[in-house]
Amino acid sequence: MPLLSFTAHLGRHVTCPPETVPGATLREVLDAYFARHPQVRGYVLDEQQALRRHVVVFIGDEQARDRTTLTDPVSAQAEVYVMQALSGG
Repeated sequence: MPLLSFTAHLGRHVTCPPETVPGATLREVLDAYFARHPQVRGYVLDEQQALRRHVVVFIGDEQARDRTTLTDPVSAQAEVYVMQALSGG
């Protein structure tokens, strides 16, 4: 099963321990995690269930491309990493 992890910065706002969860797409992996940790959903997804503007997800070393329906494939051995993107100047 894929391993889903979050940055320490996000962990300061909500408890989000790394866990292995089932799923073959990013949507399935996130939904499985949110079923166990529902309080994390609002920090990662917006009201339309798409990735929030300042959230970036990597599947292995590749950035997830489908920010809306989250259909990026996830292998059983994948490491999925959720982070807040930094912006500003």
